[in-house]
Amino acid sequence: MSQTVNPPTPRADGVPDGLFSLVLHAHLPFVRHPEHTEFLEEDWLFEAVTEVYLPLLDTLTRLRDEGRGPRLAISISPTLCEMLSDPLLRLRYTRHLDNLRALARKEVARTARSAARQFHPAALRYDERLSEAARLWDDVYSRNLVRAFAELQTSGVIEINTCAATHGFLPLVSTEEALRAQIKVAVDNYRRHFGRAPRGIWLPECAYAAGVETHLAECGLEYFFADSHALLYGHPRPRYGAHAPVRLANGIVAFARDAETGKQVWSSEAGYPGDPAYREFYRDLGWDAARDYLAPHLHSDGARRSLGIKYHRVTGRDVPLSDKQPYDPSAARARALAHAAHFVDERVKQVVRLRELFGGHTPLVVAAYDAELFGHWWHEGIEFLEHVLRGLDARRVEIEAVTPGDYLAAQPQLQTQRLSPSSWGEGGYNRVWLNESNAWMYPRLHAAESRMTALADRFNSGHAAGNPADKTLARALEQAARELLLAQSSDWAFQIHHGTTATYAAARFRSHLERFDSLADACERGAVNLEYLAEIEGRDNLFPELDPGVYRTGGVTPASGGADA
Repeated sequence: MSQTVNPPTPRADGVPDGLFSLVLHAHLPFVRHPEHTEFLEEDWLFEAVTEVYLPLLDTLTRLRDEGRGPRLAISISPTLCEMLSDPLLRLRYTRHLDNLRALARKEVARTARSAARQFHPAALRYDERLSEAARLWDDVYSRNLVRAFAELQTSGVIEINTCAATHGFLPLVSTEEALRAQIKVAVDNYRRHFGRAPRGIWLPECAYAAGVETHLAECGLEYFFADSHALLYGHPRPRYGAHAPVRLANGIVAFARDAETGKQVWSSEAGYPGDPAYREFYRDLGWDAARDYLAPHLHSDGARRSLGIKYHRVTGRDVPLSDKQPYDPSAARARALAHAAHFVDERVKQVVRLRELFGGHTPLVVAAYDAELFGHWWHEGIEFLEHVLRGLDARRVEIEAVTPGDYLAAQPQLQTQRLSPSSWGEGGYNRVWLNESNAWMYPRLHAAESRMTALADRFNSGHAAGNPADKTLARALEQAARELLLAQSSDWAFQIHHGTTATYAAARFRSHLERFDSLADACERGAVNLEYLAEIEGRDNLFPELDPGVYRTGGVTPASGGADA
């Protein structure tokens, strides 16, 4: 794979051979446990801030300031926005980062000794990266990453999309009211965080079923992302396959994820992250070092956990963890540069081939990925993205980087199509989120969805003003809606299916439905326990703008802004 960037060769008509849209989906489930001083699953957020969001913001800002003109789309889920904006979690992240920096400094000293000398370059790199993360967190972004992303949108670098409120798997939502709520709550939350309406939405798990588009249009959205087979198996057959968006009957536009770019990055066998030089994710200092040495940096229970300091490289697919070789940051960076150059070369070849196939029509390649792949699962992923964006800028006369919004502004005439049901999960449909391991969740969930609409129809008649009892009831309805939304998160079914933190996921699902039922019972009895309500509000405190009227039959919402605003 050559690292040489080919010189641009302009077409005679001045039109690039194709268009390229990088789309990142940033999402984490809502994990916030103020009832505990520290909580293991909150580390999901803290690791992503350090390894993904801070370096991504820094990379895009530097490219913008250099005049490179990066242009991409990123969806930031409402639950992630809420966690990034939460004062408690920001305080806890600061503590988390300080702890890791102290450990990194110890590691620099330890690995300088001959017994661990082979790990010293990596230790120096961790110390450098964590110090840089602290500088960005405190001095550059003032601990407000949502505002930092918003500023990049304002300056024309990114187009920020929303996602369903709690990443609910929309094809398995049982009522129109509950489906509408996942979308409407997300749009309202986006307005609060970004000061404008979103244009597009990432359907959770890229999961589409007929009828979703009705609620998207009602909420003012223009487009969404689907997997390629949503278009390829749609009717009529798409004229340009998955390489041009289509318009649904109600005007909503669907963009299809490109399979070729997905394979190059995602595939466990053929994808870049499996290169032997890259850092091995699954071997961590938290399991390798002596417990006494690690003790000051573990949680108070003393349990071992991954700390994010990893000293070994992939080495090979079939190499046991115990036989992994030392990680060389310089060699890994060189591979990231080479892979980025190869990726850009392949995209140019791809659009030239597609343009010829389409009789001169300019193809669009939508490369869509989970944002957390880059920097977290694939440690060198942010560096890869930086070099991809630099390569695209150097070859913009051949392939132009655009956002979906850019494309729609330039290409308003699209083929009309009826899409096929689909997702980007294993098998392409619903199997990951509905199977023998997690089917038990849905009868309870569907009962709660119907009950929430009954509660909203019975009790929600606008925002209570003077009557304290009415205000308490309004608060209880709001919190019941939050608990239902949180129970709907697709993350719980996914984790149960894959066996990753399955016990935690099942407990979270059950606890949200138990709180929902308790609040629903209290509303129906007219006897809300204020102490219990306040405790739940303090724990699951997301979506302060939520109006339970969104669950009313027919979608009638008497007022907006929150029941006790």
